[in-house]
Amino acid sequence: MSDGSHPVLVAPAGRLDADTSGEFEKEVMEKLGASPRGMVMDFSGLGYVSSAGLRVVLLAAKKAKAAGGAFVLCGLSPSIKEVFKISGFLSILTVDPDRQAALARFG
Repeated sequence: MSDGSHPVLVAPAGRLDADTSGEFEKEVMEKLGASPRGMVMDFSGLGYVSSAGLRVVLLAAKKAKAAGGAFVLCGLSPSIKEVFKISGFLSILTVDPDRQAALARFG
């Protein structure tokens, strides 16, 4: 359980699509509720993301920011980064190359 002093870290693996995004959203929202600092979402183990997955990312970013925390994505493969670019998310989200850089933002 987080003590609230560190951001929560989630690292989905495999596919984030209509079949998996519901459970992922539940996990993300529960974890965000436990940390006012925000969240790092590490996609280095993710092979595919659909619009349903993008929706969860956007909801998590909004919830983190509304609570005064930060939201950082990291570990995007070239194909997943392209999905975020096409969707316009790269211009509104903070993205770092890896987990170490993302966690460094939190001090």
